[in-house]
Amino acid sequence: MAPKPWSEWSTTLSHLALGVVSLHAAVSTAQKRLLCRSGAAAGFLLQALASATLLAPGLGTDEDCLAGAWVATVIGLPLLAFDFHWCTNGHLMCAGCFIHLLADARLKEEQATCPNCRCEISKSLCCRNLAVEKAVSELPSECGFCLRQFPRSLLERHQKEECQDRVTQCKYKRIGCPWHGPFHELTVHEAACAHPTKTGNELMEILDEMDQSHRKEMQLYNSIFSLLSFEKIGYTEVQFRPYRTDDFITRLYYETPRFTVLNQTWVLKARVNDSERNPNLSCKRTLSFQLLLKSKVTAPLECSFLLLKGPYDDVKISPVIYHFVFTNESNETDYVPLPIVDSVECNKLLAAKNINLRLFLFQIQK
Repeated sequence: MAPKPWSEWSTTLSHLALGVVSLHAAVSTAQKRLLCRSGAAAGFLLQALASATLLAPGLGTDEDCLAGAWVATVIGLPLLAFDFHWCTNGHLMCAGCFIHLLADARLKEEQATCPNCRCEISKSLCCRNLAVEKAVSELPSECGFCLRQFPRSLLERHQKEECQDRVTQCKYKRIGCPWHGPFHELTVHEAACAHPTKTGNELMEILDEMDQSHRKEMQLYNSIFSLLSFEKIGYTEVQFRPYRTDDFITRLYYETPRFTVLNQTWVLKARVNDSERNPNLSCKRTLSFQLLLKSKVTAPLECSFLLLKGPYDDVKISPVIYHFVFTNESNETDYVPLPIVDSVECNKLLAAKNINLRLFLFQIQK
C-alpha cells in the first residue's frame, strides 16, 4: 500500500485529538454534575473516529472494519439502527433492543432493566443519545450489492438509487416479464427482451393472471367501501389495559373497559401468542383478540368488525374484516389474529403502557 500524504495523517490526528478533548470535557462535566454520563463522552469520541475514517479513506478497508467492530464492542450491540437510547448510567441500547427489553418485562411482569448495570429503564427514564446516533450515521457500512463501504447515513440512498449492482426489474414487468437482475445489466436485457414483440393473444394469458392477483388485493377495499354504505355504523377508540391471570404461573392478557357502540355494550380482550406458556422465550410474537357482547339482545345481532390503529399511533396494522352473529347464548367471538405486520410491531404494542386502537362495527340488517 502506498504511503499516505502527511496532510491525510494530519487531518486524521487532528480529529482524533478533538475526540480525546471532547471525551475529557464530557467526563469532566459529568464529574462536576455528579452524573456519570459516559455515553455522551463515548458519543463525541465515536463521532471523531467516524469523521477521521471518512476524511482519510486511505486508512484502508481492514482498518475501517476494525473501527466499526470496535464501536460495536463499545456499544455492546450490532449497529443495525440509528436510534440509540441510554440508561441513567450511560449504557447504550439500539431502538429495537430497547423496545424488546420493555416487551419482555411486560410479559414476565418485571421491571425492565439495563442489560449491563441492571438499573431500571423505561421510556420516561431513558432518552436518545444524539451524539452517538450522529457518530453511527457516519461510520462505514458495507453495501449488500456491490460490497463497497459507505457512511451509514448514505447507504440507503446508494442501495436504492445509485448502486450499479442493485437488484432491479425489467420495465416490461407489467406485461409479464419475470426478469430481475443487477442494474448494470438492465439496458442490455431490455434491448433483447421478447415481451414487447409478443402477440396480443400471448399477452392476454399473462395479463389474466396479473388481474386475478390484483382483484384479490382490491377485494378487501371493495368490502370496506361496501360496509361504509350500511345504515348502522359505529366506531370508538378502545384502550387495551394489561392484566394477569389467576393461574399459579400468571399470564399476560389485555382487556378494555366496557364501551357502547350501536346501542350495545361491548368488551374487547387480547392475548399474546395464544396464551402459550412462556411467550417471552419466543422471538415470534403475535396478538389475538375477541369481541364480547355484554348487553342482552332480543334477536340475533349480525355484525362485521375490524380494528385499525388509533389516532397519533404509528403501529402498522393491515385491515381484516371479521364477521359474527351475536346472541344471548353465543355472545363472544373466537380469538382472531390482530393483523399487525410483524413481531417488531407486536413488541412496540407490548412495550407501551396501554394499547390504543380504533374499532369499527357494522350491523348487517336483513
